[in-house]
Amino acid sequence: METNHSAAESDNRAAVEVTKDRNGIDQVILRNLRGASATVSLHGGQVLSWKTERGEELLFCSNKAIFNPPKPVRGGIPICFPQFGNRGSLEQHGFARNKTWVMDKNPPPLPNDSNGKASVDLLLKPSEDDMKIWPHSFEFRLRISLAADGHLIMISRIRNVNSKPFSFSFAYHTYFSISDISEVRVEGLETLDYLDNLFQKERFTEQGDALTFESEVDRVYLDSNSVVAVLDHERKRTFVIQKEGLPDIVVWNPWEKKSKAMVDLGDEEYKQMLCVDGAAIEKPITLKPGEEWTGRLDLSVVPST
Repeated sequence: METNHSAAESDNRAAVEVTKDRNGIDQVILRNLRGASATVSLHGGQVLSWKTERGEELLFCSNKAIFNPPKPVRGGIPICFPQFGNRGSLEQHGFARNKTWVMDKNPPPLPNDSNGKASVDLLLKPSEDDMKIWPHSFEFRLRISLAADGHLIMISRIRNVNSKPFSFSFAYHTYFSISDISEVRVEGLETLDYLDNLFQKERFTEQGDALTFESEVDRVYLDSNSVVAVLDHERKRTFVIQKEGLPDIVVWNPWEKKSKAMVDLGDEEYKQMLCVDGAAIEKPITLKPGEEWTGRLDLSVVPST
């Protein structure tokens, strides 16, 4: 099987393989030298799986997820663009996660993106139908890389190829796989202001040292640090979220009542998932004609006590 162009540039044995899912949609499997892997669907440009070299799955994907385009898949890392949630007139979380992306054979070079990674470059441009509901011409380039050390790195570059400015919001809506929501805490959000979606987006200030979970949480933390950590005591592992160009952090768990109302989420599955997203929501990104925005997410997992 032919591997993607970027595999040849990276390491001899870091591999990029293109397969098809059961709907005939292309999927790209990235593998690094140590045997870690990531699976990316061209439906939505969505990462569906990220595994350690020991084969442990790090991302949550619902057992009831619907793999039936154009429906979005519940789990992995959906891309929210050009709208987050219901903050605008578009469908929930915008349309990028429901579109078929293409592989970008000749992406413009990325400075400081070193070798030794298995990478795939994806591209989304608006269709005529997209232009009817959101009349802005853009090029959205997404590079997804699995580094030699197992880090999952996502770099989004969105360019305005229109003759007028446009604004958008954005999130990497990351579903982490966790042992139990009651065993998890999030660090790096101390003293931050947040918008609480359970209270009409009212603004509050985080009082705790670490965020723990006893009920539904749906918040946008503002101007957060570039590093946030999700500690899973039972699994003795910590997810480290590093980000650039993404000032906000979304924290979401639907809890019991909302889960029961979601057809594509099991009633008890909320206990095994936590969404912590690098995002740009409160202050939308505005691009003048010809301008480009870059948002970078670097996910890693480290042992912890």
